[in-house]
Amino acid sequence: MHTDTTAALQEELLRRARAAARTPNSPATSAPCADGPAPLSRAQRRLWLTEQLGPGGGAQYNVPFATRLRGPLDVDALGTALTDLVRRHEILRTRYDRRDGEPYQEPLPAPAPVAVRLVDADGDGRELLDEEAERPFDLAAGTVPRALVLRHGPQDHTIMLTFHHISVDGPSLNAVAEELAGLYSAARDGIPYREPQPPQYADFARRECAQTDGLAEGLDHRARQLSGAAPLRLPRSADADSRRAATHTAPLDDHVLPALRALGTQHRATLFTVTLAAAFASLHRLTGETDLVIGCAGTHREGRAMRGLVGLCVNTLPVRVDLSGDPAFAVLVERVREALLDAQQHRDVPFDLILERLGAGARDTDGTALVRVTSDVLREPTALRLPGLRAEAVEVGLADAKFDLSFGVVDTGRPEALVRHRRSVLGGTAGQELGRSFAALLGAVAADPGLRLSRLPGRLAQQDGDVHPAEALLRAHPEVAEAVVPYPAVQPLLAYAVLRRTDGPSPARLRASLRARLAPESVPAAVVLLDAMPRTPRGTVDAARLPGAPAAAVTEPFTAVPGPDADAFTPQGTANAAPLPGTPATPPPNGPRAAAVTEAFTSVLGHAPGPDDDFFTLGGQSLTAVQLAEQLRAALGLPLNGLDILQARTPRAVAALLETRATEQAAARSSVRPRRTRAAGTVLVTGGTGGVGSFVLRELAARGRPVLALARPESAHLVAGDGVDVVEGDLSDLAGLRAAVASADAVIHAACTFTRPEVDVAAMEAMTGAWCRGPFVFVSSVDAYGHPAEAQVAEGAASGEPLSPYGRAKLDCERLLLDASGSDGRGGASAVRSPLVWGPHARLRDQLRWGATGILYQTAANGRPIVLPGPGTHGHDWYGAPWVHAAALARAVTACLDDPVHGVANAVSGHVAWPELAAGLVELLGSNSRVLFGEEVHPDLDHHWRYRADRLADALRPRPGEDLRSVLASMTGAAEA
Repeated sequence: MHTDTTAALQEELLRRARAAARTPNSPATSAPCADGPAPLSRAQRRLWLTEQLGPGGGAQYNVPFATRLRGPLDVDALGTALTDLVRRHEILRTRYDRRDGEPYQEPLPAPAPVAVRLVDADGDGRELLDEEAERPFDLAAGTVPRALVLRHGPQDHTIMLTFHHISVDGPSLNAVAEELAGLYSAARDGIPYREPQPPQYADFARRECAQTDGLAEGLDHRARQLSGAAPLRLPRSADADSRRAATHTAPLDDHVLPALRALGTQHRATLFTVTLAAAFASLHRLTGETDLVIGCAGTHREGRAMRGLVGLCVNTLPVRVDLSGDPAFAVLVERVREALLDAQQHRDVPFDLILERLGAGARDTDGTALVRVTSDVLREPTALRLPGLRAEAVEVGLADAKFDLSFGVVDTGRPEALVRHRRSVLGGTAGQELGRSFAALLGAVAADPGLRLSRLPGRLAQQDGDVHPAEALLRAHPEVAEAVVPYPAVQPLLAYAVLRRTDGPSPARLRASLRARLAPESVPAAVVLLDAMPRTPRGTVDAARLPGAPAAAVTEPFTAVPGPDADAFTPQGTANAAPLPGTPATPPPNGPRAAAVTEAFTSVLGHAPGPDDDFFTLGGQSLTAVQLAEQLRAALGLPLNGLDILQARTPRAVAALLETRATEQAAARSSVRPRRTRAAGTVLVTGGTGGVGSFVLRELAARGRPVLALARPESAHLVAGDGVDVVEGDLSDLAGLRAAVASADAVIHAACTFTRPEVDVAAMEAMTGAWCRGPFVFVSSVDAYGHPAEAQVAEGAASGEPLSPYGRAKLDCERLLLDASGSDGRGGASAVRSPLVWGPHARLRDQLRWGATGILYQTAANGRPIVLPGPGTHGHDWYGAPWVHAAALARAVTACLDDPVHGVANAVSGHVAWPELAAGLVELLGSNSRVLFGEEVHPDLDHHWRYRADRLADALRPRPGEDLRSVLASMTGAAEA
């Protein structure tokens, strides 16, 4: 460490911020964690809100931790060690939920044991690792780490532990690796592990929450420093998947990093600071901006009490630098050093508090926060070093990027420059060019730090705009075959698309993807799906025949006119959004939706807004955006999420968005007939837009039963038809559920959320409370049996622990129903437990992407070896699954209307062993996958129960085309080949 005081302080601050210490930690004894739920830390809150704001959470915050181990590995000892690790650290078995609008965390009981999946792998098993790393976590169900062991040979394995980032950060992996090595050694040798209990993260979160009031001075300082900074406008591409990452590396000559270190020494800076300066320089060359902000990772880990702590203790530090005056790179290093040191000295001020203080100016028009670009120095990754084994870290990347753009330097034996970006930001070869130019810039400043910014490598060509950006995005979408966005003279902008498949994305999904990537003025008012584009005799698109297009529509190439923002497109001949001086102000929006928006803003934010008041200026932030969207969604029955609020920002814009959504719904439901007086015997059906519900509707129609179908507004047109009346609503609209049930003469409840059991139970409670006559049939699941004691499960047999949250919710719903039946005029109740439901329907084909069916299908489709548990594994002679054809299930469910079972019945068409299912998929797909048998069982394949189905046997008797091979062929598309 340098002897100069300022430099020494900087080194220490940077060391702490990057948490680069590699020395082993000895966990300190800590007081037991307080019982019960705890608040989320600020860092956890940011990650939790990411999932709540809207779609797209996925696996981008998974943390895969992989190591290649050579030598004799004791897999049983590893499983014991991992189980003990999860037992010792509550954060590794914590669930996340919300109460009274506020998120909380709560530890779950320690699992016994944590499963270790063992798979024989050909080659390095890279595809298996990538596949495992991309499996998402359900924060509401808990974040117990997943363990995968690939066996390459008798003494050659790769271990990968997958965590969620809400549970761990980089330094946590060091603590996990050290502690897991000690636990493994103890388990292998059969001796106790005598290290003291580690500190618990919930205690840290409570302390941080209690200390918020002490941050006022630092928050004031950081807010003043960042005042006026705006999110950077980066070049956009036409890539259809906004979060998908692209990574580009370029090798650096051996002399570059030593030269950059020497440059840092001359200016009392570290390699990290010099790299950050290079990132600022490269970003300046890319954008031409001189007032830039780049984010760096900071840490809250200080003092001995934090050693051994597993949890998320990071903070985003926005670093703002002035690049004006065309400074020499050496001068830029000085500017960056001072800005970084100041940020580090206030590293305890949470980034989200800074955003709240800065308000609207800290977000772009799409809701993006201030930090869109980051920089880092990457060193040798952490490896799991188990005693008696040779360890080598294995890099496993994720498909999604956390930030729009990241710069990095790989400081290992093979130095590289690295650029990682979302594909929606830099398309085509632009990312590759930036990666090469960043490497060239590092080489240039290493050779001559006196170079001015104007002389550095890195200018990129401007993207052209020969088509409307919405059209370019739609054309690039993998499920869109053709697209056109004509420029209208008067009417709202419309987009037209032809899908590659009939079960492709809906118009709402396509428009949502456009809203996420385009400036608001470039987003079409609607996306219209066509079977084929109308064409002129010359083969060009015939604009006059496009449905809803104005007569003046043209299809000539769209001309982009540069507006005040670099990437904003304004059609020629149109005015900017701001009114011209002297023109009258735009009147406030009116109507019931505008009134609902004003009421919701007032209710959530505490004061009445003006029509153009900014959400953030009014005190809004991410959590209130979620609450506001939920209130409006419930009040108006229109699709809306928190991200929509962050992007629209003003009551006027939110009201306009809702008007557009209402217009889209009206167009989508144009085939829905007006409601009529309900006929006697009307059956209320929930879940009619799903795979099971659609077959139920067909069966009821064949029986001539009048139907009242519950559907979300945007999906109503999917269920409307002869004999089907539609009532708009969903499971979260309890008042609407009660009214629908009270108006019906019978109920078939086939809807569920799958991931929010509390919503499912609350919906059933509301429905049974309103149930006043006729039979009630609930489509439940064999998951309600949990892990029963007997391999042959009788109908209504006792459930066995453990039950999944989904299975427990089904069991709770059944109890509510059966307790309510037979009283106060109510009819008989039937809880029909179904297993895997297969059939020719798009929603049922989704199973080819998840769960046991998805694992086998995807593996076979990719030609990889299919590893199955062999007979006798873990003492079970048979592994497989029950299944039911959707049509047979529909017959069984509707039969219960006339002959209720007054209890629980199973609906099972048959049972299929995993080898039989795998062989069938391999044959249907023409795959060359081999079926292998291993000693371990994948969690999704760990099923060895068979279920009796006697009560509904007549209805379940298979009809032609309902055999196993036929239904698999219909789902995989082999029947159409």
